[in-house]
Amino acid sequence: MHYSLLDLSPIPEGHTAADALSNTLDLARHAEAAGYHRFWLAEHHNMAGIASAATAVVIGHVAAGTRRIRVGSGGVMLPNHSPLVIAEQFGTLATLFPGRIDLGVGRAPGTDMATARALRRNMDASDAFPQDVMELMAYFAPGDGSARIRAIPGEGTEVPVWILGSSLYGAQLAAYLGLPYAFASHFAPDALEEAADVYRRTFRPSGALERPYFMMAMGVYAGETDAEGDYLKSSMQQAFANLRTGQPGPLPRPVHNIAARLSPAIMAGVNQALACSVSGGPSTVRSGMARLIDRLRPDEVILAAQIHDHAARVRSFQIAAEALSDMAQAA
Repeated sequence: MHYSLLDLSPIPEGHTAADALSNTLDLARHAEAAGYHRFWLAEHHNMAGIASAATAVVIGHVAAGTRRIRVGSGGVMLPNHSPLVIAEQFGTLATLFPGRIDLGVGRAPGTDMATARALRRNMDASDAFPQDVMELMAYFAPGDGSARIRAIPGEGTEVPVWILGSSLYGAQLAAYLGLPYAFASHFAPDALEEAADVYRRTFRPSGALERPYFMMAMGVYAGETDAEGDYLKSSMQQAFANLRTGQPGPLPRPVHNIAARLSPAIMAGVNQALACSVSGGPSTVRSGMARLIDRLRPDEVILAAQIHDHAARVRSFQIAAEALSDMAQAA
């Protein structure tokens, strides 16, 4: 089973977007050395704590600074863009870094509605996501030069397209199109088991994929002790609480007693959103990941964690990689 890493280029309190992007490249280099298979970045807009808005640009930055690891989007929010523009961007990336680029696409705006209006081509209420995905894939297919509209670069690169989602919609679409499917269980775990079942049960083989390929996301906050892991996780808990109360901002500094900072109602909502996460020392993290993997049997896991201190974030992903590598060898 492959294990991969999802990064949002978090901007911690007291730091800048330049710091975040520098940290992203440094993390990607450590991830490559630690055996991670992919390094994905996500599109978010108008977020003071996230620096990966221009996702294709950051992917190029990371791919240029690494050698082997696959780099891609987890994901690009396709309704915000013309499929042709995305095909040209990722076709260019695949031309510069052949065999290393992935394109995960989602249908959520990745922002608030006011920003979505500023981003989108139009605000038509109809759902054109399935048609946009098929148009996008057609641009990557080999051509004979006769098509009226072509993605140059892009045509013939056959960039792997993934469907991302946190509901049954994405699972059904990925199964219908015969594409790999990644579930955003690191922040929206409610439909995880049902979506995995629907995807596997209704999958139709395609030219892209012969059998279903399911990726599960999980949050991992690993320290040298259980107390340190829980302390590192508190930044993400605060960030979720701030987002849910309409006060997003830079990634907060960690605290030792998160329950004293958040109301019981907010804490319950945050814990539910982060239910597919593990925190603690190496043995606790290993056993927590093993339980989730044994329950869902994903083909691949992708780990996510927003941790305030960059060195602690690098170390957390190293601890997780060591545990996953040991599990793979034992299996």
